[in-house]
Amino acid sequence: MMVFATEKNRIEKEPILTRNFFCTFMAQFSCALVMYTLMTTIGEYVTSFGATAMIAGMVSGMYVFGGLFSRLISGQLLEIYGWKRIALIFLIFHFLAICCYFLADNVTLLVIVRFIHGLGFGAASNAIMVIGMASLPKSRYSEATGYFMLSTSLAIAIGPYVGGKIFDMFGGTGSFITASFLSFLCVLFMSFADTKNLEATKPIGKEKEKPKTPKGIYSFIEPKVIPIALSIFCLSFGYAALLSFYRLYAIELNMLKEFSIFFLIYAVVLLFSRPLAGKIQDRFGDHAVCIPSMIFQVTGLVLIAWKPSIVTIVLCAAFGALGYGTLNSSLNSIVNRSVTNERRPFAVSTYWAACDFGVGIGPMILGAVVTWIGYREMYFVAAGLSFVALPIYLYASWKKKPEIKEA
Repeated sequence: MMVFATEKNRIEKEPILTRNFFCTFMAQFSCALVMYTLMTTIGEYVTSFGATAMIAGMVSGMYVFGGLFSRLISGQLLEIYGWKRIALIFLIFHFLAICCYFLADNVTLLVIVRFIHGLGFGAASNAIMVIGMASLPKSRYSEATGYFMLSTSLAIAIGPYVGGKIFDMFGGTGSFITASFLSFLCVLFMSFADTKNLEATKPIGKEKEKPKTPKGIYSFIEPKVIPIALSIFCLSFGYAALLSFYRLYAIELNMLKEFSIFFLIYAVVLLFSRPLAGKIQDRFGDHAVCIPSMIFQVTGLVLIAWKPSIVTIVLCAAFGALGYGTLNSSLNSIVNRSVTNERRPFAVSTYWAACDFGVGIGPMILGAVVTWIGYREMYFVAAGLSFVALPIYLYASWKKKPEIKEA
């Protein structure tokens, strides 16, 4: 009994806050902050050229399409050339792409620059995520994932607020200078990460072998995680509706001041909910977190469409954090627990490509809905699309296979 108690204590004390955790956390935070500071204001920037909401949505989403493409090819690149090397190469590309914003003085050039910028972001973010998730202690995986995913969640929450303030004070030039500085920080933090032992990890019971080059569909995606990837894809529409159009919706309602607190509320709730949700998921299982979170997201979107007011804005922000903000971490934890380290780059690519595709195509489709029937109705549509994630998730959990344990 004493031996088991000692082993239990050792496991419970497995550290989460390691050097790799800090480096990858800060690199991912800075990288995501670039995305979200620009994502919420680029549409407004484009409309200053006289573009419609649909065109603004296309420019906003083009970044994510570039990211989608590079995520799909990054799995094989990570496997062949190494995790850290690919991370640094694409982070430098990411920085150089941001510098091109200063030269884009029309909508056509902005579309091209946004796509190129997305190419750098997708593969770089994938590499950082693979390194970060592989660094977490397996006995506290969902809890540790909750802490690590705060890197993205805080960027989601802080980015729109900071991006909006900078844009209001300094315009597009100020936004691009800020993004350039943050991109440089990504390269700096990632250069201190150590992946030597991580990339050598192998599953229990298997001898160390020379890695085989994946073929066919396995060289791009991990089919095992497709149902979970489809869930986050549907949920991303709801998030895209808030991220890309909340300022334009606020302007239409003459409630810009009231809506300015949205992502601050989102950030505060997320800061407390993510780690707590991870502990609940470790102790009580995936359903205890995922099902209520999906219901929260749908409810928040319905409220903001049904009766926009200071009360529903606060509730929608809180429910958004408990919804998409929490699910982004919880579903990511499920994906990473279901694969070996050899397949981790492909699983991460599949999951985040689906997420990016939803956030990318969301503004385009929802922008067309706005042009057709208006902002309020668009949020009802986004709520309906978010709800579709629930039956897909339940199907995925029904088909779920035993988790893969790593040494």
